[in-house]
Amino acid sequence: MASDSPLVPRPGTHHTSAEKRKLPLTHPDFELYDNVGRDAEQIAAAHFGIATRGDLLRWARRDAEQFLEKHPLPAEPLPTPDLTPYLTALAAAQTPAEASAVTRHLLDAAEPVLRAVSDYLLAAGQWRGQNRGAKLDSPPKMLMAAAGRSLSVLALADAADLKALRAEYDPAPSPDIPPPGQSPAPSDLPPAPPNSPPAGPAPSR
Repeated sequence: MASDSPLVPRPGTHHTSAEKRKLPLTHPDFELYDNVGRDAEQIAAAHFGIATRGDLLRWARRDAEQFLEKHPLPAEPLPTPDLTPYLTALAAAQTPAEASAVTRHLLDAAEPVLRAVSDYLLAAGQWRGQNRGAKLDSPPKMLMAAAGRSLSVLALADAADLKALRAEYDPAPSPDIPPPGQSPAPSDLPPAPPNSPPAGPAPSR
C-alpha cells in the first residue's frame, strides 16, 4: 500500500489521543481492497473501516512500551501444574468415591490460583472507579463478571461431584410401579366419588 494512504501514517508522525479520534485508522491489520490471504475478521474490518483485534492489541502494546519499561512484568507464563498424578489416579479409579477423591484433591489445589485470578479481574474492573455507574455490558462490568465466573468453575465442578456422589449413596426413591398384569396395591384412602351430573338446566346453544 502506498505510504500516502490515509490508513497508514507518514514516518515520524505522532498524534495525541484526541487527534487519533479525528484521523482515519492507522497501521491496519489488512490491505485495503486486497482480500488475498486475509481472514474473515480482517475482510469485515476493511469493509466497515474498523480496527481488528490485532490492530487494537498492536496499538496498545506500542503505547504501553514506556510504561512496561518502568513496571516490568514476568515474561514467562504462570507455572503449569503437573496433572500426571491426577490423571493417573483418575484412570485407575473404579468407583465414584475414588473418582471424587481425585477431583476433590485437584479442586483444592487449583482453588488458590483461580481465586488469585478472580481477585485480579475484580481489581481490573474497579480500576480508577470506572465501574461506578457503568452499564452491565461495559468493560468494567464485564471484567467483574469474569472475576465471578472464574470462581464458578469451582462451584460447578463441586456441584457435579456432589451429584455423582448422591446418585451413588443417596439416590432418589423410585415410584412404586406394579409389574405388568398386576393390579396396584390397595390404598388406605377412600375411593374417589363418582362424577355427579351438573345441577340445573343444560345451557342452550
